Amino acid sequence: MRTIQFREAICEAMSEEMRRDESIYLMGEEVAEYNGAYKASKGMLAEFGEKRVIDTPIAELGFSGIAVGSAMNGNRPIVEYMTFNFCLVGIDQIINNAAKMRQMTGGQFNVPIVFRGPTASAGQLGATHSQALENWFANTPGLKVVVPSTPYDAKGLLKSAIRDNDPVIFMESEQMYGDKGEVPDGEYTIPLGVADVKREGTDVTIVSFGKIIKEAFIAADELAKEGISCEIIDLRTVRPMDKEAILKSVKKTNRLVILEEAWPVASLSSEISYIVQEQAFDFLDAPIQRITTADTPAPYSPVLLKDWLPNAGDVVKAVKKVLYK
Repeated sequence: MRTIQFREAICEAMSEEMRRDESIYLMGEEVAEYNGAYKASKGMLAEFGEKRVIDTPIAELGFSGIAVGSAMNGNRPIVEYMTFNFCLVGIDQIINNAAKMRQMTGGQFNVPIVFRGPTASAGQLGATHSQALENWFANTPGLKVVVPSTPYDAKGLLKSAIRDNDPVIFMESEQMYGDKGEVPDGEYTIPLGVADVKREGTDVTIVSFGKIIKEAFIAADELAKEGISCEIIDLRTVRPMDKEAILKSVKKTNRLVILEEAWPVASLSSEISYIVQEQAFDFLDAPIQRITTADTPAPYSPVLLKDWLPNAGDVVKAVKKVLYK
């Protein structure tokens, strides 16, 4: 096992797949000459050339549409958004074309695209640059939505996403690109739609995904000092969602806390809560607790932003609430 950065895991996944399949190419703002806004495509222009690593204008609607047409004609594009907040300019191409083309053509056209880039908050970037949009895309039939939390998961999941014949939304975090983790030297993939039990426990299930899951680990360490055992499930893929992994854990612990960096209304935690109350209600010993951001646009003030985001303290309180402590 090597220890590499999250950004390096992303670069390795793209590069390995591009060596394997000449129909794959990368395009986006600053992915070529600048080696990527977050250096996630470092060295790729030198290896693959300007026809396969393409710098685009600041025009998400345009290059997202090019990718859809290209995929319909036999290519497998990877589209990088500098942040998923910017993809809103081109969301018509994602929602109305990429996600629906296979059904609307009766299966005549597959649209094998990966739309990838950072999601959610990354410090003091203001309300329009701090949105977690996973639930928006997960609401759309025809899309698969991946949100990894470690370099190992990021590489294995991205390779699977690139090989998938359907459009995949692959959401990272600006605050995770420098994270380090162990990644094997050899070839491996991780199937989409399979959650991972990151920490075994007996008293309460905590379900999360993406960078905010770090707060669950901090909370679990604190709670362990009080003799409270937390099981942490990393969804990794939010559509399709590994419902069985959640239900299996809840049936073991009988309590559920969901941690998500998103607004509360119509969130993924709402969907998880519904699934569990429908299919495991008799196993619950306490009402489900969810932790989300405050129901406001993200503030710029560091003091307000800290209060707006979920944190380990919120997780500790929620766990103690479901344990009636």
